[in-house]
Amino acid sequence: MNQPSVSVVILNFNTRNLLEKLVPFALKTDYPNFEVVVADNGSTDGSEEMIRAKFPEVKLIAFESNHGFAEGYNKALAQLDTDYWVLLNSDVEVDPKWVTPMVELLESNPKIGAAQPKIKDYNQREYFEYAGASGGWIDKYAYPFCRGRIFNHLEKDEAQYNDAVKTFWASGAALMIRPELFKTVGGLDGDFFAHMEEIDLCWRVQNAGYEIWVCPESTVYHMGGGTLDAQSARKTFLNFRNNLALITKNMVASEWIKVFLIRLVLDGVAGAKFLLDGKAGFTAAIVKAHWSFFLKLPHWWRKRKDVPKQQRLRALNGVYDRSIVASHFIEKVKTFDRLDIPQL
Repeated sequence: MNQPSVSVVILNFNTRNLLEKLVPFALKTDYPNFEVVVADNGSTDGSEEMIRAKFPEVKLIAFESNHGFAEGYNKALAQLDTDYWVLLNSDVEVDPKWVTPMVELLESNPKIGAAQPKIKDYNQREYFEYAGASGGWIDKYAYPFCRGRIFNHLEKDEAQYNDAVKTFWASGAALMIRPELFKTVGGLDGDFFAHMEEIDLCWRVQNAGYEIWVCPESTVYHMGGGTLDAQSARKTFLNFRNNLALITKNMVASEWIKVFLIRLVLDGVAGAKFLLDGKAGFTAAIVKAHWSFFLKLPHWWRKRKDVPKQQRLRALNGVYDRSIVASHFIEKVKTFDRLDIPQL
C-alpha cells in the first residue's frame, strides 16, 4: 500500500547557514513518500544559489521579495499537490523518524486537522523549547502557553507529556496539516506577517469542527529566533498586535468585548513592567502595537466573516479556563502539570 505523500516545506529568509546545517537532517527523514521544499522569501545571502548547488534533490520555490512567514507559506503551499503538508522552520533539526507518527495519527482519525511533534531545545536537548513544547494551549484571555512551557519557564522533558492529546494550537515551527482543510479555512493570515499566525490558523481549524493534536512520539529540536530575535522590539510589537487581532477575528462577539477590555489592562501592566525594568523600547513596541491595531480595527473585524462561525472559547480543546498570568505570576505555578486542568 502506498504511503500518503508528504511535503516538508521550509520557508527561508537569509538563513543560509541554518539551511546548510539542517536541511541534511530533513533529507534523511525515514519516510518512503516525501519531498523537501525550500521556499525562499527573497533572500540576499546566497541561500537560493546554495540550495541549487548543494541540495539538488530539494524542490526550490524562489520569491523575489520577502512576503513574511504567513503569506510566504501561502504562496509556496499553493504550488504543491501532496496528501499532507508540514511547515518546518529553517532552524529546526528533525529526528529521522519524525514524520511517520504524525502521518499515522492523522490517518487514524479524519477529524484531526493538524498536529505537531514534541519540540525540544536545540541547545539544551533535555528541555522543551519555547515555541510549542508538547502542545499549545491558551487561557481564557487568549494568552498562549504550552505543555512544558509557561511564559519563559521551560520544563525539563522527563516523559511527563509523552501522551498524544488534543491541544488548542500546534506550533508553526513544525506543523503538519491536511491541505484541503488549510485551503478551506483560508490558510495563514498574511496580515499577521509573523508570530501567532499558527494560533490563528488552529483556532479557525477548531471553529470549523476539527481537532489539533500533539504527537510526542515524533521529536524535533528548535533553535528559536532564527529570523526574529526573541529579544527584539519588532517581535514584541507583532506578538501584542497579533494577539489582539487573533481574539478579534475568532472569538464570539459577546466574549470578545469582555476579554478585549481585560487585555488592554493586562497589556498596560506589561508595558509598565518593561519600563520599570529599563526596557523602554519594549514599552514603546506595545504602545505602537495598540495604535496599529486600533487604526485597523475595522479591517480586523471584517475578517470575522472570512472564518467559520466562532464558537465559545470554553467549547474548544486546549483552553485553560482561568488566567495563566495570575496562575504563574501570582500563584507561582511554574509547570503545566500543576495547573488546575481536568484530566486530559
